[in-house]
Amino acid sequence: MKALILAAGYATRLYPLTQNRPKPLLEVGGKAIIDYIIEKIDAISEVDTIYVVTNNRFYSSFKEWSFHKEKSIPIKIINDGTSTNEDRLGAVGDIHFVLNQEEIEDDLVVIAGDNLFGFSLSGFVHFFHEQDAGSVVAFRDLKDREKVRGKYGVGILEGSKVVGFEEKPLQPQSTLASTACYLFNKQDLPLVEQSIKQGKADNPGDLVRFLTTYSTVHGFVFTEHWFDIGSFESLEEAQSVYAKGVEQK
Repeated sequence: MKALILAAGYATRLYPLTQNRPKPLLEVGGKAIIDYIIEKIDAISEVDTIYVVTNNRFYSSFKEWSFHKEKSIPIKIINDGTSTNEDRLGAVGDIHFVLNQEEIEDDLVVIAGDNLFGFSLSGFVHFFHEQDAGSVVAFRDLKDREKVRGKYGVGILEGSKVVGFEEKPLQPQSTLASTACYLFNKQDLPLVEQSIKQGKADNPGDLVRFLTTYSTVHGFVFTEHWFDIGSFESLEEAQSVYAKGVEQK
């Protein structure tokens, strides 16, 4: 099993804070966001390599971070070659880029580099292995349709199976917010390229919908804390919570 952290965005909504510093390297509670993610991945015994895909602007920043970081699992920094927000590949494009460049044929955990969450990735992987086939998406149950309305990708589940996915719906059919944490079955990896060729992969939600058509997708639902660091407001909220050591719960 391999792990991939998506860190090739330009975080323009957090300018000027992220003009010269990538968002995953911002500190929350005295530690870089990406360090929390690495700690979660370290708990997965099957993972033998962690890839971090970034852009040309921040490639040197991640190389320096990796050089100074103590590692229990090898970390490889991948430069997707983009230099501006306008020519970025996007999340699905970066997944495809790394799959091809590294010739990955193993099950693949994919996590957005601005994700802070409380659930156990070892539990996430255990859930994946319990399924007969297919890939898994993590959903945070926000328990209130107003909290997901027009803001998040929303999953519709029958049992554990994802039977529908809405991208930022104004009339959401559930309260399950997609958290940009995925575990792709190795048999599903060729579908990433197929979805791009069919023009149905502008964002991870498009890829999830594509997978529900051509494969099986299961939803891992958690209630532990989750922060999608996309604004100054969410960053400040995460700072206030993580400063209390809540991330250990």
